[in-house]
Amino acid sequence: MAALYACTKCHQRFPFEALSQGQQLCKECRIAHPVVKCTYCRTEYQQESKTNTICKKCAQNVQLYGTPKHCQYCNIIAAFIGNKCQRCTNSEKKYGPPYSCEQCKQQCAFDRKDDRKKVDGKLLCWPCTLSYKRALQKTKEQRRHLSSFSRAGHQEKGQYNRLGGDGHYNSQKTLSTSSIQNEIPKKKSKLESITTNGESFSPNLALDSPGTDHFVIIAQLKEEVATLKKMLHQKDQMILEKEKKITELKADFQYRESQTWAKMNQMEKTHKKVTEQLQAKHRELLKQAAALSKSKKSKKSGTITSP
Repeated sequence: MAALYACTKCHQRFPFEALSQGQQLCKECRIAHPVVKCTYCRTEYQQESKTNTICKKCAQNVQLYGTPKHCQYCNIIAAFIGNKCQRCTNSEKKYGPPYSCEQCKQQCAFDRKDDRKKVDGKLLCWPCTLSYKRALQKTKEQRRHLSSFSRAGHQEKGQYNRLGGDGHYNSQKTLSTSSIQNEIPKKKSKLESITTNGESFSPNLALDSPGTDHFVIIAQLKEEVATLKKMLHQKDQMILEKEKKITELKADFQYRESQTWAKMNQMEKTHKKVTEQLQAKHRELLKQAAALSKSKKSKKSGTITSP
């Protein structure tokens, strides 16, 4: 009986081939909890629910420091403290100031000499390094698959010939082989057109090392398009946030302006009322003063005529 291994999520036991490499998850857990990229730091993590779009570390930082800003180096929305994300801050302390990335051309590539060996000596930033490594891994898997397929085809053909296969089978194999050979130049010309039209991507990528070929170029182009789409989406989000902030500021300004005018009108009314009251009191005092003056004059005239 074949040995069974436990899934790291649901802890049910499955054959080793049924579990994913690395995290050792079964098929149902891989579907329910896919590996996605964090909205902020772009680190891959296992998603607990569809509403959870940020990793646990960023969730803790949001609670402590609030919503992050764009990093001044890599432009990733992960700067919780200051204007730099934690990754770029640590890299700057360890490797010095950043250089221009050979892939995305942003000033966010740190000279990690050990990592450069893994990407054919190229000076790449962290996101482009991950993309390059994924492309190399896909190429190795495709080569391994093609190699195993080729070996299986040769073994099958040899076994069939030993068993005395008829001419109809051999003609089908010959036709299949010729069709594959005819298809290879088409794919090659299509690849050359892709690399020729890709202005933002280095066409010499496939010539830099024997470890990279047209699969790497196609994967890199896809990664670059995805990165550009994400950057465009981030720019759109920034524009929407700024427009929202401008609208809020305008509304706040109009509210404050209306409040100020209302307060000025109220003060003007109060001042006018107080002025009228003072004027009325002043007139009353003038009347009283005139009456007193008149009474004094009458008393004086009475004292003079009495003898």
